Amino acid sequence: MSPGLGTAGAGLVLSAEDSAGIADRTSPLARPVITGLGVVAPNGVGVEDYWAATLRGELAITPITRFDASRYAARLAGQVPAFSPDEYLDNRFIVQTDRWTWFGMAASLLALKDAGYDPATRDPYATSVIFGAGSGGNDFGQKELSRLHTRGRTAVSVYQSIAWFYAATTGQTSIRHGLKGPSGVVVADAAGGLDSLAQARRTIRRGTACVLAGGAESGLTPYALTCHLSSGRVSTASDPRDGYKPFDRRANGYLPGEGGATLVVEHPAAAAERGAPKVYGEIAGYAATHDAHHHTRPAPSPAWLVTAMRRALADAALEPGDVDVVFADGAGSPDLDALEAAALREVFGPHGVPVTAPQGLIGRLCAGGSALTAATALLALRDGVLPAVGNLDEPDPAHGLDLVREPRACPRARVAMVVARGFGGFNSVLLLRTG
Repeated sequence: MSPGLGTAGAGLVLSAEDSAGIADRTSPLARPVITGLGVVAPNGVGVEDYWAATLRGELAITPITRFDASRYAARLAGQVPAFSPDEYLDNRFIVQTDRWTWFGMAASLLALKDAGYDPATRDPYATSVIFGAGSGGNDFGQKELSRLHTRGRTAVSVYQSIAWFYAATTGQTSIRHGLKGPSGVVVADAAGGLDSLAQARRTIRRGTACVLAGGAESGLTPYALTCHLSSGRVSTASDPRDGYKPFDRRANGYLPGEGGATLVVEHPAAAAERGAPKVYGEIAGYAATHDAHHHTRPAPSPAWLVTAMRRALADAALEPGDVDVVFADGAGSPDLDALEAAALREVFGPHGVPVTAPQGLIGRLCAGGSALTAATALLALRDGVLPAVGNLDEPDPAHGLDLVREPRACPRARVAMVVARGFGGFNSVLLLRTG
């Protein structure tokens, strides 16, 4: 157990060192803590509904209903059902933003409530917003471009200029809550959710007390699906059970999904000062690399993913044996799964650590997916149970991994590694730790 960490029902116990010197929050060694989670996912809106469905192994992949996908090679996706933005947002935000921003703002509202954090009672410069993004406002953009081509420029909404933009969710969340801390957006495809948490750590170490981080996506439109299909890595299965299958013998590509998560990340002293009701865990380590090989083809070696894993462990002052579970990227393509498995074997040894990828139940959510996986890892550490790999029937023995087949009790689990890879060669690794 690391110095300054102790067991508690809610997670971490803040050390005297963390709670002291609260006036100076610019320590380069501060260990930011996560005090709130908000989830919008195909299998549940809200932390507990999502977590219960994940542990039950509920497959939330369905035929696409958001548009007529009958002419497309892929017709399945993870969709958030019956989502009503007016439950979370004022109409003025709804009319000028896209579905992906609705998800991000809803997740942020849920996360703030979970953390017991009311930005209105705090210095507006004390809270930042930093989200990962990958595809932007597809829904809004497609509708407006259709109007442009069929009815002319006067039919296009003035909000088109902002609703599609990668930073829309960051900006609108800041406006909604009156936040003026240093904010931003990171774009690294599916790795973006983890990278936003790393940027949150940097921002907190530079003096900001609290950061909303994570990401959400909604890339289920004709244009967005066409972009997915251009990768050549989308499953064309007609049965959801045959679709996205990470590390399975029958892996045949991924299926897109929508949703994501927001995490409330705080300086430990600031969290202690305000009496945060819970602490899920701390950001213990992080590293990122890039393969720099080809814009579509994966590098033939997992060397740079291995480097990211080892550097993240070094950043956390941990050894491979300290890690209790790996939440893998689980791309669902045979070659990409094989590369990730090779990296895990090199770092941990064959069957050296339990590995899971519950996202097989809901699809790949781009930047929202890695943010959601980080939240899932924290819930696993909180409850001492590892969720199973989603939609896994026949593990490929060639991978040499200890794949979690059913929810596995692991009451002593304290450290989780989360892996995310982005299209084109991004590799990001996050270490989360609880008491």
